[in-house]
Amino acid sequence: MTARGGFEALDPCVHCGFCLQACPTFLATGDEADSPRGRIELMRALEAGELSADDAELVTHLERCLGCRGCEPVCPSGVGYGRGLEAARALIAARRGVPPLARAALGALTGPGLARAVYALARLARASGLPRRLAGWGRVRFALGMLAATRPARDRGRGGRGGRGGPTVARAAAPGASVALLFRGCVMDGLFAHVHDATVRTLAVNGYAVREVRGQVCCGALHAHAGLREEARRLARANVAAFGDGGAPIVVNSAGCGALLKEYGHLTGDAAGRAFAARVRDVTELLAERGPRPGAPLDVTVAYDPPCHLLYAQRVAEAPRRVLQAIPVLRVVTTPGAERCCGSAGLFTLLEPAMSRAVLAPKLAALRETRPQVVATGNPGCLMQLGAGLAAAGLAAAVRHPVELLDESYRAAGYYA
Repeated sequence: MTARGGFEALDPCVHCGFCLQACPTFLATGDEADSPRGRIELMRALEAGELSADDAELVTHLERCLGCRGCEPVCPSGVGYGRGLEAARALIAARRGVPPLARAALGALTGPGLARAVYALARLARASGLPRRLAGWGRVRFALGMLAATRPARDRGRGGRGGRGGPTVARAAAPGASVALLFRGCVMDGLFAHVHDATVRTLAVNGYAVREVRGQVCCGALHAHAGLREEARRLARANVAAFGDGGAPIVVNSAGCGALLKEYGHLTGDAAGRAFAARVRDVTELLAERGPRPGAPLDVTVAYDPPCHLLYAQRVAEAPRRVLQAIPVLRVVTTPGAERCCGSAGLFTLLEPAMSRAVLAPKLAALRETRPQVVATGNPGCLMQLGAGLAAAGLAAAVRHPVELLDESYRAAGYYA
C-alpha cells in the first residue's frame, strides 16, 4: 500500500476517452460524470481536497459506478481504475458511513452468525417454488427471481440445498493427484453449494484431489466495494492464515471472490498476501490446464456470459470456453454485448436498482433474439441477476455455472460412482 491508498493508480489517465464506450453506465445515461473519465476527475478532486466526501454529486456518480472494470482493458495508458475507485469509496465511507441498507445486506450475507440463518431460510423459501412463481419486475419480485435462480437444476432430494455430501460423488482421484484447496465464500456456500459439489467432482475427474480448509471466512469483496477497506483487510488476513503456506492452488468458482483474492497482496501490503494471491485460480483455469477431459454429449444451446470480474479483473477469457468445448454436441452461441456488465455488481442491484435494470436491459434484449436454452456464467451475482431478468422478461432460459454443465456431461458419461 502506498501513502495515497490507491489513488496513484489513476495517474496515467490522459483523458483519451477510449473508456467511454466500454462503460455500461455511460452508455445508459450519456452523462460524462457517469463515465470512467469523468469519475476519475471527480476522484482526483476528492483526493486533492477540491471536493468533499460529503459532496452530493460526487457521491451520486461514484455510487452509480458498477465497478465492473470494463474500462481497464481498453485503456492504452494502463489506468488502474478499480483501485482508485476503492480508495475513493473508502474516503467516502470514512466520512459519511455506509448506508444502512448496505450495512444490513453485508450482515445478512457475510456475517458469520446471521448469514447462516438467512441462507437457511432462503433455501427453505427456494425449495417451496414460490420465488419462481412470484418473480417479476419491482424490487421485491426481482429479489424473489434472484433467489429462484439459485435453485440447483437437479434437486436430487436435498430440499434445494445442493449441499455437501450428496449421493453423486466423484470416484477417488488417482494416487499422486494434484491437491487443490477449495475456497467456499459466503453466497456461494449459502446458495450455490451445488456448484461447489460440481467443482469437486469435475476437478477429481481431471486429476485434482480437492481439500477443505477450516477457518476460512468471507473474501471481503463486498466490504472493499462498499469502502470498508479495514474490514476487508481483516478478512483477507484471516484467510491468508487459514490457507497457510504451501504451493497448492486455491480454487474459487466465484469471479467476484477470485478477483479480490488475487489482489490480497495489494490489500494486505505484505509478502504473505502476495504469496496467497499467486495461488488463487478460477476453477475453469484449473480445468483448462488439464484439457479438460471430454464428457458425454449434451444437446443444449448455451449463451456464455463472461463475468466482469473474471474477464476484466482476472483477465480470464478462454478457460471457461474450453470447459464448455469439452462437452460434445453442446452449442455455444455469442450474443451481442455479452462482454458488458449485467448490472449485478455485488450490492449494486440492491442499492441502485434503476441503474442496474437499465444496464441489464440490452443484455436481455440480445438474449431474446438469440433464445439460448441456458445462459452460463461464473459468478453468483451474475447468475442471480440474469436469472431474475430472464424470469421477469418471460424468457425460458435457465442460468448455470459452466462447471455445472461439465458436471452433467461427466455424470452422463459414467465418470461418477
